[in-house]
Amino acid sequence: MDETAFVNETKTKMSHAIEAYKAELAKIRTGRASTGLIEAVNVEYYGSVSPIIRLASISIPDSRTISINPWDAGSLPAIEKAIQKYDPSLNPSNDGKSINIKIPALTQERRKEITKQVGKLSESIKQEIRNFRRLSNEKIKTYEKSKEISEDQSFKIQKKVQDLTDNFIKEIDEITKRKEKEISEV
Repeated sequence: MDETAFVNETKTKMSHAIEAYKAELAKIRTGRASTGLIEAVNVEYYGSVSPIIRLASISIPDSRTISINPWDAGSLPAIEKAIQKYDPSLNPSNDGKSINIKIPALTQERRKEITKQVGKLSESIKQEIRNFRRLSNEKIKTYEKSKEISEDQSFKIQKKVQDLTDNFIKEIDEITKRKEKEISEV
């Protein structure tokens, strides 16, 4: 068994979980404009459904505005309709050339709800990281029982996996704190 490859495989799985967590956090509205709020919007245009990012450029001209500039001005009504359907709380305004979405400030109550949501998401991703650790440790013990690795090697690899787990949990905590700070800013 290749120890480095085994640890790297576990690290890759944990890294993918962190990236998925970051992507989920990007979709959470914080009162600040973010392209992540609408990147998942699918637009029905000319009989086919396409992601909004294939039909338009999305920019953030200021901290409370998302600007959508379609490649084809004829797609403006379809994009506007898709945004309203995707998130009724977003209020797109169409000026004939582009669509602007003003992001309203969050109420204190809504901030608390979003912070709880982020906390639950954080715990869920930490659990996923711990599950990767558990699966890796089970695999290591299987190798040890079948005499593919020694007890010392087993302990050494488990220690590396635990260090990885600790580092990823710490990274999740840091990402979560940044997001919670962003949510609490008025």
